[in-house]
Amino acid sequence: SGNQGIAATLPVVVYAEETGATEDETVRALMLSHLVVIYIKQTLGRLSALCGCVVAATGSSCGIVSLMGGGYDEVAAAVKNMIANLTGMICDGAKPSCAMKLTSGVSTAVISAMMAMDGHCVTPVEGIIEEDVDRCIRNLTTIGRDGMNETDRLVLDIMTHKQ
Repeated sequence: SGNQGIAATLPVVVYAEETGATEDETVRALMLSHLVVIYIKQTLGRLSALCGCVVAATGSSCGIVSLMGGGYDEVAAAVKNMIANLTGMICDGAKPSCAMKLTSGVSTAVISAMMAMDGHCVTPVEGIIEEDVDRCIRNLTTIGRDGMNETDRLVLDIMTHKQ
């Protein structure tokens, strides 16, 4: 949806403008944001009950970390913080209230980036987080792709049987 593009792009652009980042730094941060989103979406699949804005905001968190001067470890920490916080948010269709989920994703992206830059990261003893960031992403996408199949059917049933 358009909201996913907004979530992956605008937070990075706004942060870059607010901090006086160069054009090169901004482009690199945007590329990182979008590549992270593409990487996650490749495993997640095209349709999922998992909110796409959450995935897109995970990318923007990485882009913001890049603009803050963070490296691989901080980017990985931001991804883990995002996955620990927002996994399971359902998508019930693109509509005006989708913007509220976008806001939740983006605000969490900024918080996750700040935490990562301060050296704070959800640990592997907590929930679905593992030491390896790729395994964390696989856990997220397994939940979104396989674990939320029944959720998708249930949401659709509720939406089509409203009174």
